[in-house]
Amino acid sequence: MQIIPEIEFQPKEVIKAFQEKKMQEQLAYLQANSPYYRRLFAEHNIDIAKIVKLEDLQQLPFTDKKDLQMHNWDFLCVPKEKIVDYITTSGTLGDPVTFACTDADLERLAYNEAISFSCAGLTEKSVLQLMTTIDKRFMAGLAYFLGLRKMGAGVIRVGNGIPELQWDTIHRIQPDTIMCIPSFILRLIEYAEEHGIDYRKSSIKRIIGIGEGLRDQNFELNSLGRKIKEKWDVDLFATYSSTEMSATFSECEYGCGGHHHPELLIVEIIGEDDKPVPEGEVGEVVITTLGVEGMPLLRFRTGDMACIHPEPCRCGRQTFRISPIVGRKNHMIKYKGTTLYPPAMIEVLTNASYVENYYITISTNETTETDDVTITIGLHHEPDFDVVKDLKDRFRAKIRVAPRIVIAPVDEVRKVNFPAMSRKPVTFIDNRKH
Repeated sequence: MQIIPEIEFQPKEVIKAFQEKKMQEQLAYLQANSPYYRRLFAEHNIDIAKIVKLEDLQQLPFTDKKDLQMHNWDFLCVPKEKIVDYITTSGTLGDPVTFACTDADLERLAYNEAISFSCAGLTEKSVLQLMTTIDKRFMAGLAYFLGLRKMGAGVIRVGNGIPELQWDTIHRIQPDTIMCIPSFILRLIEYAEEHGIDYRKSSIKRIIGIGEGLRDQNFELNSLGRKIKEKWDVDLFATYSSTEMSATFSECEYGCGGHHHPELLIVEIIGEDDKPVPEGEVGEVVITTLGVEGMPLLRFRTGDMACIHPEPCRCGRQTFRISPIVGRKNHMIKYKGTTLYPPAMIEVLTNASYVENYYITISTNETTETDDVTITIGLHHEPDFDVVKDLKDRFRAKIRVAPRIVIAPVDEVRKVNFPAMSRKPVTFIDNRKH
């Protein structure tokens, strides 16, 4: 059964009034139940009764990852006996943070994923092969399973990696949808080609990507998306989510950004001055969760840089759409007078057919007090030209500057990409003195 909330099709003023009511309910809940936010309100002399409009949120302080790391359990709003599931973040920007979920929070997660999958066109007749872990304290895999179960779709919990097992499962059960990190699709295709599997005639009609972008800021497929589409003509859908927001922005069939679910999140886009940027300009994504019982967040700085597209979508939804993520604010690089984000460099590396794997290392140049960039690559094959020169030319054409390039054995690069305790591939290493 597709679950499509009516509020997403209402006029913008109706959506705003709906969110303001939800916001006031959430503030009252925090005042009554959150040790952290009750203390914050008292320290800043905040009268929550005066926070009535969405614009009034600007009167409140931000919450960031350091607050969660330093005061983790002060964010808990329920007795510990109400907790039914413990989750930790992946630790991309520092030490992992624990989130405690109640039964109601898991129901909210299920609802979020059900409406997100419905946005991407899944129905109760769909069968999705889940190529991400459901264990290791990982929220996403559990959320996807719960959402598919709620909407009545079939789910095959294969987990990540192991192309042979993935193809065996596709052959046996005939799913129509795959959900995974998009770059893994290239490994699946490579395995299929090496083993004579006619993947183009498989049952797969749709791929939903997580954790990596598939489109550029114009909503055209980026290098990774084009590589997949050229090889395998299936429908591609990008998503954006995080453990902290406990919600997902999913594309619809028109692929023009991730749709906002107004009953689950309030979103602000803020600039360097910590004030809202004009619509259409890139800034940091700040979220306030709605309906979270265990550990709700107020004005949480995600560190993700994106912009909002406010115009209605061709699918009929009136909610705004969020652009593909430009990069992480903490990952912004100042190199040779140019401001960069890793996705721009990743685009170049993905487009170079001879690059098998890579990681980007950023360090501080003590002399210039700017950043140094080194990209270590493993080669898919040895071309008959100067790889370093070719890559540097590609970088200059794309981002105007060329980082230092180091060639290393593929296996050595892979060890850096997949350390023992990591749930996500490591492709960015920040050694700067922040």
